[in-house]
Amino acid sequence: MFTGIIEEIGTIRSVAKGSRSAVLTVEASEVLEGSRVGDSIAVNGVCLTVTTMTARQFTADVMAETLRRSSLGNLSRGSKVNLERAMAADGRFGGHIVSGHIDGTGTVLSLTPEDNAVWVRIQAEQKVLKYILEKGSIAIDGISLTVADVTESDFAVSVIPHTGAETTLLSKEAGDIVNLENDVIGKYVDKLLRFQAEESETEKKKTKDSGITMDFLAKNGF
Repeated sequence: MFTGIIEEIGTIRSVAKGSRSAVLTVEASEVLEGSRVGDSIAVNGVCLTVTTMTARQFTADVMAETLRRSSLGNLSRGSKVNLERAMAADGRFGGHIVSGHIDGTGTVLSLTPEDNAVWVRIQAEQKVLKYILEKGSIAIDGISLTVADVTESDFAVSVIPHTGAETTLLSKEAGDIVNLENDVIGKYVDKLLRFQAEESETEKKKTKDSGITMDFLAKNGF
């Protein structure tokens, strides 16, 4: 589990592409402190497992499914990436619950300065937008942010100077692709409500098929 509080910006040193997968080599420093092979590090919001490491870099395998669902396939040597280690059990919960499992990607539409902040507007698919609400949480390339505006086709966040300086978000341009992860709590609530609705419909159908109606129950003293 992650919090969406980026620890450092790393640099892609190599991308070894297979037929449908890849191996990333990432230069870093802070996220390697205390890390071991087998640990999880989020790279632009995608949870990856460390396969090898040295004092200055680590490698991670990226499977075909991850390349399909995220922007990692667009990385190349020199690309800057947001990095965060999995949250320690005694760590501070500074952002929100981030699983590192991307729900989809979005396209940067615009970056608009407003006094000391910058509005970043992102277009997204309906399957992602349906879980986005004003003042709710969203992870963009692994960064925990608060949604400031939502429309039927896009949403916007307002980025403060500190977040802009400590992450890669404000280096994006219109047309760039970013990874999006919805608030996991919202997804589970939606799943539970849909399950309950389906269960209720099933019970109604069973009652109807049995011939038991409200009139039948009333006539028989119930």
